[in-house]
Amino acid sequence: MGKRALVLVDIQNDYFPGGKWTLHGIEAAADNAARVLEAARAAGDLVVHVRHEFASADAPFFTTGSEGARIHPKVAVREGEAVILKHQVNSFRDTELEALLRGRSIEQLTIVGNMSHLCIDAITRASADLGFSATVIHDACASRDLEFDGTQVPAAQVHAAIMASLAFAYAKVQSTEAYLAEH
Repeated sequence: MGKRALVLVDIQNDYFPGGKWTLHGIEAAADNAARVLEAARAAGDLVVHVRHEFASADAPFFTTGSEGARIHPKVAVREGEAVILKHQVNSFRDTELEALLRGRSIEQLTIVGNMSHLCIDAITRASADLGFSATVIHDACASRDLEFDGTQVPAAQVHAAIMASLAFAYAKVQSTEAYLAEH
C-alpha cells in the first residue's frame, strides 16, 4: 500500500446550522469525518485540512476572515497538520496541495468534506487526473438541495448522483464503517 493522506475539504462553520449556507446532513457527515480523522491520526497518515475563502467581500459565505470561514471544531486542526487555503472549487487549483502530497510521496487520498456536488467532486476527479488513487467516504460528505431549469433536486439525490458518478470512474466510494473496518 502506498502512502496515504486524509484530505478534509471545507468542513467550515458556514455549512453548519446558524451559518450562511447550511448543508443537509452536515452534523452526521462531520461526525463521520471526525471518526475518519481520528483513524488517520492513529495510523500516522498525513492529514491535510482544506479551507475555502472567497476573495469577494460580498460572497454568499466563507468571506475572508469571518467566523463562518473557520474550520469547524469537530475536525479542529492539530499542531503539525497542514492547512491549505483555496479560493477555487478545485482544491488543487492555485494551491500548494499537489506539491505537499508529492513532497511526502503520497499515492492514496482519502477524501471527506463538503460540498459533494462541487468541491468533493472537483478534488476527486482532479486526484485521478493527477495520478492519485482516491477513496471518498460518502457519509462523511454533505450537500444541499439544488435547482436546475425549474427542477428541484433534493440534497439526498444530488449527493447520490455525485457519489455514483465518482464510484463509476474516479474513486472507491465507501461508508465510514466500511473504511474504518479496512483501516
